[in-house]
Order: sequence, then structure tokens, then C-alpha cells
Amino acid sequence: MNPIEKSVSELSAHVGGRVFGDGDTMIQRVASLETASEGEIAYVEDEKLFEAAKTSRASCLIVPSHAAVDSPCRIEVPNPKLAFALVAEILHPPKRRDPVVDETVVLAATADVALTAFVGAHVAIGENSSVGVDTQLLAGVSIGDNVVVGNDCTIHPNVVIYDNVTIGDRVILHAGVVIGADGFGYVRDAESHHKFPQIGTVIIEDDVELGANTCVDRAALGRTRIGRGTKLDNMVHVGHNCDIGERVVIAAQTGISGSVTIEDDCVIGGQVGFGDHILVQSGAVIGSKAGVLPGKIVRPGVWWGIPIQPLDEYKRLNAHFGRLPQIRADLKELRERVKKLEDELLPAKD
Repeated sequence: MNPIEKSVSELSAHVGGRVFGDGDTMIQRVASLETASEGEIAYVEDEKLFEAAKTSRASCLIVPSHAAVDSPCRIEVPNPKLAFALVAEILHPPKRRDPVVDETVVLAATADVALTAFVGAHVAIGENSSVGVDTQLLAGVSIGDNVVVGNDCTIHPNVVIYDNVTIGDRVILHAGVVIGADGFGYVRDAESHHKFPQIGTVIIEDDVELGANTCVDRAALGRTRIGRGTKLDNMVHVGHNCDIGERVVIAAQTGISGSVTIEDDCVIGGQVGFGDHILVQSGAVIGSKAGVLPGKIVRPGVWWGIPIQPLDEYKRLNAHFGRLPQIRADLKELRERVKKLEDELLPAKD
């Protein structure tokens, strides 16, 4: 059961909305428009659902300003989806655990763990590493030497943080994340591959969230950086010496080769492949399954395809590709007609 309960008026004030109906109605949970019932709040932003919203059983709805949604209790806001997310943060905050260091923890003598931190079962923390105030390290987390983990972070089970990595404040690392593994760099001679030095670091700035099984490689020399407020989905790979800016969003299974720079506020779809030494400029949007060739500069705009191209061009080419079977058939017919005309018009050879 969710122990948190807020009135509609309190929630409206938090999101900067306007209440219509009984502002004293109490709300305990968020829910979808289809399943919401008494004590729950839902949202609607698509005009196609306005009619269905009128019959919703939710105690309150979050709706667009001046929308034709005649709900008995509603909060009108410019952006219902954002307001719904902000309400959910209040009603469903992350689980907090009381400060404790489990008896199974392996803690180096020189490690520094804040008194308000939670350190779960079978966690290992190396020499000269520190864990900040109110941070939670869940079961099986492994932290190497000379690591800094900031305040109010949540490190989920089985995360591995290698030596000499810095994690900012309010960072969330989901299960299986690996930060600071060696980058993929080798130099070949006549007989074998020799490992190029992988002795740099990784810096994860404040308010970053990394999805499950995402990997961020350490720099060969220098640093790999994930900027403030950036969000990476599950199973994203960030290669060595990459520099990812602030508020970047990257969807699942994207692979980023070494020395790629992605500037602030970019959006990257799922399964995008990046070659090395690419610059993605601020404001670029790259669609799912796109491929970016090494050394390319991706300018602001929407890009798609392999290799990537502006979206309008991609759509035109895609339409042409769909017509290729018919074009092939037409070409075959034209060749046959030309051959027939040639046979009729040209004199026969002796």
C-alpha cells in the first residue's frame, strides 16, 4: 500500500495547474486512464481520448488547459504528461532504506562511507573510495579503488564500478551496469594484437540515469564523460573517450564507438550504431537503427537511415525503394518492346 496521500489542491499547486471541482479530494496513486479508480489520478492529452475521459472512474484527471473534458474533478495544465510525472514523483517516491552497513560487506580500511548511506549484502568497496550522504548501494555492488560516489545516489544490484571513477550526485545506476571497464583498443604487429593503454577515467555527472546492463568504458588516456541530466536506456555501450553532453537521451541497444562527441540535448533512438570520431551537434535527433559513419559531423535536425541522411530525404528514398519491384517489371517490359521494334524496323542481316 502507498502511505502517501495528497489533496487535489496540493497536487495542483505543485504542478502549477488550475483545479475544477473538489480540491479537497484525496489522491493516493497514479494510474492509467483505463484502469484508474477511486483515490487515483490519471491524465489525458490526446483529443481522441477526451470522450473516454468523461467516463473515467479516476478521482481526478489531469487535462490540457481549456480542453473540452467535463470531468467532475480535474486539474488543467499546459502539459498533462509532464504534470502527471511530477505528481507521480510525489505519490510514488523511490524506496528509501534506513542507514545500515550489512554484516557481509567487504569494506577497505581506507574507504569512507557516509553515516546515512545504505550498504546492502555482499557489497565490496575498495581502498580510498568514498560513498556520499543518503546513497544506497544494493546487493552485490562492487566498487573499486579511488572511486567517488556522490550523494543521494541509487546503485542497483550487481553494478560494477572499476577503479578511479567519479560518480556525481543523484545518479541512478540500474542492475548490471559496468562503469570503467577497459576500452576496446589494440595495436597489431605481424603476429598479434597489443593492448593500447586503457588508463584514463570515467566521469558521471549529476542526475544521470543508466539503464540495466549499460556499459561505459574508461578512457584510453584522459576521460570518458556522461554529462549532467543525461539518460541512457538498457544495454547501451559507450566507448572509450566519448564525451556525451547534458540532457542527452539515448534509447536501448545503441553502440557508440570510441572518441564520439554528442553535444547537449541530443536524442538518439534505439539500436543506432556510431563509428569512431563522430561529432553530433546540439539539437540533433537520430532515428532508430540508423548508422553513422566514422568521422561524420551530424548537424541539428532529424536524421535517419544507413548511412544517416535528413529525414525528408530518407522518406523519399524509402518510397522509391518500395517501388523497385514495379520499376524492374516496367523496365523489363520496355526492353522487350524496344527489342521488338528493333527487330521490325532494322533490315535483316544477310
